[in-house]
Order: sequence, then C-alpha cells, then structure tokens
Amino acid sequence: MTKNKRERRTFTAEFKHQMVQLYQNGKPRKDIIKEYGLTPSSLDRWINQNHTSGSFKEKDNKTAEQLELEALRKENKTNNFLWKMIF
Repeated sequence: MTKNKRERRTFTAEFKHQMVQLYQNGKPRKDIIKEYGLTPSSLDRWINQNHTSGSFKEKDNKTAEQLELEALRKENKTNNFLWKMIF
C-alpha cells in the first residue's frame, strides 16, 4: 500500500502573503489549508516567516546559529587557503 505523494509546488511571495493575510484576518487555519490544498507545515512556515522577518526568502529567515555557522565555514575556508599559501 503506497501513499499518494503530492506533487511539489512552488508559490509566489504574493500568494504566500495572501494566505498569511487570510489567517491574520481571522480565517481558520484548517479552512485555508483545505480550500487552497496546502500542507499545514507550509502555511505555518509562511506565518512564522512573515512574523519574524516579513520575508519569505530563505536567506532572510536564517537563525543566529545558521548565520554563525556560515561565517565560521567562510573563515575556515579562508584560513585553510592562507595556511596552504604559507606552507
């Protein structure tokens, strides 16, 4: 018995903003999900992203830990490059 997998869809920032607006204006979460065929996690993520940064772009919604990790990786790469040049 296999589950029917949903086809991966992409949504515009405008559509995401409209869904968040519906929720903020009092439309029940489960009604939005059912009416527009969304997954609960997608709508929840959009609501959280809108609340946190006002943006739906992944780069604008990184945690402090993710930003620190990126900075450390960049620093490590630079240090490795310099180390190889010296020795």
